[in-house]
Amino acid sequence: MKTLKYSRQRESIKACLMGRHDHPTADAIYTTIREEFPNISLGTVYRNLNLLVELGEIQKLTCGDGKDHFDADILPHYHFICRQCGTVSDLPLEPLSDVTQKAQAGFNGRVDTHVTYFYGICAECMALKQH
Repeated sequence: MKTLKYSRQRESIKACLMGRHDHPTADAIYTTIREEFPNISLGTVYRNLNLLVELGEIQKLTCGDGKDHFDADILPHYHFICRQCGTVSDLPLEPLSDVTQKAQAGFNGRVDTHVTYFYGICAECMALKQH
């Protein structure tokens, strides 16, 4: 396996993501990282995020809004996406361990994993509608 050269920028991107729970886009991470590295390019942020995904250190979420969101929590868990404001948040639900096995039972191939998103309206948007 190829040895990966240490990068302060990559470590800063990863630390930034680990300190957040809002599942930011690359643009949002770029805005934050520029405070520490004013000369960093958006392309560098994208390359490093994709490398961290490939290494299994973070995960990329494709939520249907045309943007990739990133999550430092790589343990199995579910996400809620608000149809009103687009916020992506962790859903406090234990992973359903038998879903993959049930899918495998009816499939003549190999099912390794699954991704599930829950959609609706978040509490903040519901409160705004009531006013």
